[in-house]
Amino acid sequence: MADKIIVSSEKCVGCGACESACPFGAIAVTDGKAVVNEESCRLCGSCVETCPVSAIEMQKEEKKDAVNKDDYKGVWVYAEQRHGEISSVVYELLNKGTELAKTLNVPLSAILIGSNISAKAQDLIARGADKVYVYDDPILAEFQDDPYGCILADLIKEEKPEIVLMGATNIGRSFASRVAAKIYTGLTADCTALEIDPATRNLMQTRPAFGGNIMATILTPNHRPQMSTVRHKVFKEAPVVEGRTGEVINKTIDAQKIINRTKFLGFFKDQTADVNISDADIIVSGGRGLGNKDGFKLIQELADALGGAVGASRAAVDSDWIAYSHQVGQTGRTVAPKIYIACGISGQIQHMVGMSSSDTIIAINKDKECPMVKAATYSLIGDLYEIIPEIIKKLKA
Repeated sequence: MADKIIVSSEKCVGCGACESACPFGAIAVTDGKAVVNEESCRLCGSCVETCPVSAIEMQKEEKKDAVNKDDYKGVWVYAEQRHGEISSVVYELLNKGTELAKTLNVPLSAILIGSNISAKAQDLIARGADKVYVYDDPILAEFQDDPYGCILADLIKEEKPEIVLMGATNIGRSFASRVAAKIYTGLTADCTALEIDPATRNLMQTRPAFGGNIMATILTPNHRPQMSTVRHKVFKEAPVVEGRTGEVINKTIDAQKIINRTKFLGFFKDQTADVNISDADIIVSGGRGLGNKDGFKLIQELADALGGAVGASRAAVDSDWIAYSHQVGQTGRTVAPKIYIACGISGQIQHMVGMSSSDTIIAINKDKECPMVKAATYSLIGDLYEIIPEIIKKLKA
């Protein structure tokens, strides 16, 4: 039974209020009673709210759990690696995963897939994993969606975790959805916050929505596991605990069952960016307030004086003042430096999502009422072309 609008013929007085309120023309008064056209109805509820005699109600479908949620226990982190190097986002997820696992009173596990990577299992244990499932095989030397997706989906079906976390990286975004589809569960992408509802054990997954203008919290109440990809630098890295012990579970694959519809031709490392702004401790960013492309020469000079990297707002990138690899924000990089200096950046929510975890935020702006100034630890109000040269002069002195 699907959701539907029900009209009580006994209560309905045929006043026509619902007919006027419906934006889809899906309800009309016929022979003195309101009648719903189910093909046109979009279940917006306007008629329910408008009816003065409460003759109309929304009849909700009784939803049943798609799985027995009691069968699913544990928090998992996919330990993304490339050429034997574990991505730093994994350590961030282990930190948050530890918190979630403690709330749920379950173990935290890491899933490590690759070739010649078994030795990395202890690194994951030192960062908080209680168990590490390891698939170490030459056939897995290079990441490819099909084999990695099949392996992870099969392990989830076998072990039944209740939460699976992955980095919102090129790799995570590439195959998380494939895994979710194979195991018939939901996936919330690009999360910026994760919390547990203790009453239901549901994972409250928060992410930007509607172009970053609001933050939406999404639940997966009827399916398990609950899957999320999480943006880099949203959480702090888990600390290393020397001597920490855990269980390493070595798994094998049946190469005959691996279906791979693509052929790996080669790996070419991106050489376009001199500095990875996601890893920088100091970032100096420029925005629309620079006025022109030449403004980034001043931003670069300040960054060099501080030993930092250059960032940018989307407005500056869209204006072709600087390359996309420098963009900070929802559609760029998420950063969490020790010092973030925002020059001529107003602080739209899309940008704030990408840098709000910075330890210290310094805003340089003419507008003392802009969101970035209000969010900043320290603010310098005035013309950046007067303020920044003075800062550089002091630094060089």
